[in-house]
Amino acid sequence: MAKENNAILDYENKLWTAADKLRGSMDSGEYKHVVLGLIFLKYISDAFETKYNELLKNNIADIEDKDAYTEDNIFWVPKIARWSEITRYTNTAEIGKIIDLAMEEVEKENASLKGVLNKNYARPELEKTMLGELVTLFTNIEIGTDSAKEMDMLGKVYEYFLSKFASAEGKGGGEFYTPTCIVKTLVEIIEPYNGRVYDPACGSGGMFVQSTKFIKNHQGNVNNVSIYGQERNPTTWKLAKMNLAIRGIDSNLGSSNADTFHNDLHKTLKADFVIANPPFNISDWGGDKLQNDIRWQYGIPPTGNANYAWLQHMLHHISPEKGVVGTVLANGSLSSDTSNEGNIRKKMIEKDVVECIVSMPGQLFYATGIPCSLWIMRKTKTEYTKNKILFIDAKKLGTMIDRKVRELTDEDIQQIADTYHNWRNNNNYEDIQGFCKSADTKEIQENNSILTPGRYVGIEEIEDDGISFEDKMIDITSTLKQQFEESKELEEKIRKSLEAIGYGI
Repeated sequence: MAKENNAILDYENKLWTAADKLRGSMDSGEYKHVVLGLIFLKYISDAFETKYNELLKNNIADIEDKDAYTEDNIFWVPKIARWSEITRYTNTAEIGKIIDLAMEEVEKENASLKGVLNKNYARPELEKTMLGELVTLFTNIEIGTDSAKEMDMLGKVYEYFLSKFASAEGKGGGEFYTPTCIVKTLVEIIEPYNGRVYDPACGSGGMFVQSTKFIKNHQGNVNNVSIYGQERNPTTWKLAKMNLAIRGIDSNLGSSNADTFHNDLHKTLKADFVIANPPFNISDWGGDKLQNDIRWQYGIPPTGNANYAWLQHMLHHISPEKGVVGTVLANGSLSSDTSNEGNIRKKMIEKDVVECIVSMPGQLFYATGIPCSLWIMRKTKTEYTKNKILFIDAKKLGTMIDRKVRELTDEDIQQIADTYHNWRNNNNYEDIQGFCKSADTKEIQENNSILTPGRYVGIEEIEDDGISFEDKMIDITSTLKQQFEESKELEEKIRKSLEAIGYGI
């Protein structure tokens, strides 16, 4: 395992170094698509060549039979699009045109990729020498072979790139990438083993990727999961299609990008799991055109903020018996009392659809340092959890990985998930002051239906060290007196030194 991780890390570092060379000639939003598109093309070409050589070795008569590849979920790659053909043009001015042609031919032969691939490599502002260097670097890295697939080499590299690009782009990066530790936390809580998984704001598909990882880690079968998603941003929708395609994840993301509120692509879907990170506090979501929408079962959401529209959309799309929602929202949604949000929240609590709220630490996102919360919702609770909500305050968890970004460790994530599952299953759960509290509906209603965990869990108890308050104060005042005296002596020395050189004060 250590060897595999080192190999992946080596690939990641080399690829990022190469990609970073392009930053001088275009912004990060542009070179993201240049690099990720090439990675995708190299992957499907490697996978095709591996299968091609296998057929050749087994003396298969027609090694150019398209069905021989597609039946193994391998994309058909026309000759002009194969990496060995592309490398012939590495050091020429035609390299951009050849890559564009390759992308066009791959889309023609694979219906699921129609309109997905970047076909703008020939544009003048993309320096062809740099592009040739990228192709050369990728040529020496195998990412679609059987051994690379076994390690999910490309999947890990792709995920790494998405996170690096999100970091480089700052606020814009948050539109397509949700930090892995947040996704992991949601997945460990809702446990999407099998059934229909839906993300109405799927970004680059990270929620789906993490869900399939969870299934594999728990010896499940990914074929038992059906993936449904939707994404409004056209370039992000393409990223999601590629991200899922390189991992062999079958999905229904619609035939194109679309607005979830105004063009719901999955109107009749009742999902077993909804897992999402919708954009926070969106003000221009067109709510004025949806005043009588069937989804608003708990109240009409304000036209100036989509938070409660997202919550109700997700609740509308879950199975009444066993469906569960796990979503991320800005902390303001926990206590806002303006524009009908407070009334909607009260109705949701009254109808007992809110199950758990987790306050997350700040600085988890590349785009913003604002802390967020996780909402876990169900229409059908267990007998033990009926008319109760679990509050978890995880703000003190996590580790700073650089000056701006914090990450939850696997241990942090497990602590949150275990607390939730122990509570839900009535398995030796206990309230922990400062961390978690199971509150009944009456207590929450007495607090004006505010769902901020800190209001319920209280302040963490400080361990008693056996020293009385009086003794501590005597020690503190004694130390402070000594420091004042030392400060006075130092002040006098500085005064005399200044007088000695003619600058008395």
